[in-house]
Amino acid sequence: MTGSENGMSNQWDSDSYDGGHSFVFEYGEDVVGLLDPEADERILDLGCGTGHLSARIAASGADAVGVDSSAEMITQARESYPDCEFVHADARSFSFEEPFDAVFSNAALHWIPEQDAVLESISAALVPDGRFVAELGGAGNVSAIVDTVREVAADRGYDVTSPWYFPTIGEYTTRIESHSFETQYASLFDRPTELENGSDGLANWLDMFGDSLLAPIPESEQPELISTIEDQLRDDYYQDGVWIADYRRLRIVAANTRG
Repeated sequence: MTGSENGMSNQWDSDSYDGGHSFVFEYGEDVVGLLDPEADERILDLGCGTGHLSARIAASGADAVGVDSSAEMITQARESYPDCEFVHADARSFSFEEPFDAVFSNAALHWIPEQDAVLESISAALVPDGRFVAELGGAGNVSAIVDTVREVAADRGYDVTSPWYFPTIGEYTTRIESHSFETQYASLFDRPTELENGSDGLANWLDMFGDSLLAPIPESEQPELISTIEDQLRDDYYQDGVWIADYRRLRIVAANTRG
């Protein structure tokens, strides 16, 4: 999901996203396995990005509909997968005339502070007993990166705050259950993630995902700041020419109890 419609400044380059950060949808293959789509099911991929996982869901025989708030991502998805349906819409307020058997989301929901609006839209979009299957950043996700950015920025007089929503299991299950869901599965786990592009991996990750995080820093000062961040993280998070990001992921399966 693009940050611009959620009160954040992050903007997406769909070519760079696919070419240099493919781990996002590659890891999402496991979440599609958790979804276990069946033929003839109607499934919404919320925060579909460039559509790779929507197409993977459709390959099962399901009727997959991808939704994203980034017009550029939706354009790319439509070009790559013309047989799938993709809709430009906001996760906080989307609606469809025909309900879905499942709503799926990978690596998107942590971009949206207004989780109650999102969860209400998801619940309203599902058939009774329809399932909500999602992976998002969990408590402690990329904490080493965020903490180091904060420290380096503070040394230069800038106050940086995390733009993301990374909940604990208890926090998120309580929240979804307040929107007519019953939690059936929840897991929070470490997933150290190799960043692409070798020695440039961390800088490229910050360029792609860190617009909002670095927003208080003037662009002219960001290259030197990022270099300092790399120096501080290198000993623990740079191995054999590859940067390792300290990802922690939260996976959820829940059933819609709204009749």
